[in-house]
Amino acid sequence: MSDKKPHKRLHWYAVRPGFVVLILILSAACYGLYRNLSLPTGSGPAGGSVEAAAFSRVRSEEPVLLVGMGDSVVTGFGARKGYGFFDLLSVQPPDDDPALAGRTLRAVYPSLRVKNLAENSSSSGEHLRQQLLKLPVQDLGVKGLVILSTGGIDLIHDYGSSPPRDEAVYGATWADGERYARLFRGRLEKLLDGIATRFPAGCDIYIATIFDPTDGIGDIENVSPVLRAVKPLPAWPDGLRIHGAFNQHIREAAAARSFVHVVDVHALMLGHGLHCRDKGHPNYHAEDPSYWYYFNLEDPNERGYDAIRREFLRVISRGW
Repeated sequence: MSDKKPHKRLHWYAVRPGFVVLILILSAACYGLYRNLSLPTGSGPAGGSVEAAAFSRVRSEEPVLLVGMGDSVVTGFGARKGYGFFDLLSVQPPDDDPALAGRTLRAVYPSLRVKNLAENSSSSGEHLRQQLLKLPVQDLGVKGLVILSTGGIDLIHDYGSSPPRDEAVYGATWADGERYARLFRGRLEKLLDGIATRFPAGCDIYIATIFDPTDGIGDIENVSPVLRAVKPLPAWPDGLRIHGAFNQHIREAAAARSFVHVVDVHALMLGHGLHCRDKGHPNYHAEDPSYWYYFNLEDPNERGYDAIRREFLRVISRGW
């Protein structure tokens, strides 16, 4: 006689809770993927034209060092190698927009050297404490062109997964966020002045404002990047106000220094974020209602980098 107990039939209501949780997580991940990939990224060139006349002659035969500093916007995260905006400033890939032929910094500075010190996921404090130390004092004959993106990581990290703090401000109230913004301003001023000391022959720093993927709406909780699909971003009621304070500090610190120039990437990207398809949005772009961000939310995609490259070239060439 067998001691085996008869096998019980498993009813639908007896499904293990863990299995249900797994299904919910996979569903959330699929929704996050669909939401991000369903946004129209468009195709072809993005961001308008660059005046050809400004690049029609050599501006200086003397040595010029082009330096990239800051976060993943400058490393080009989210784009193929060579298609980040910093790379595109000096080198054009074979399939670049023919209308931009010859519009590079190397065309006007034949002795240009390039050094990119930027690092992914780096905060303003790391730019001051680490990257600045990697920039040696240059020879007397070397002019500096410095491209800087800073402060964005301070705002987005740690995605609300931990209490807000300096250099990881996400979720802060205005009372705390205003204080964090002032601390950012202090680091920014030290960074700008520290860069200047590395170039005895002088330098120009071009600093980007911090873009807003919510297009000025502030509904960042509605953006669930694939990497965060299992834990959507929490709402941040004071986020836009704090974001605005960071950008204001960037503009004020630049205005106080003749060698620092603002490149308004924030304005450039408005209307190409979460609400790019909203025809009632004040920044709706009927000619190109496309999404210029990578799936991780905090970096541009290749068309976004193309547009940023063009804006930097326009601002830089206005000073010639």
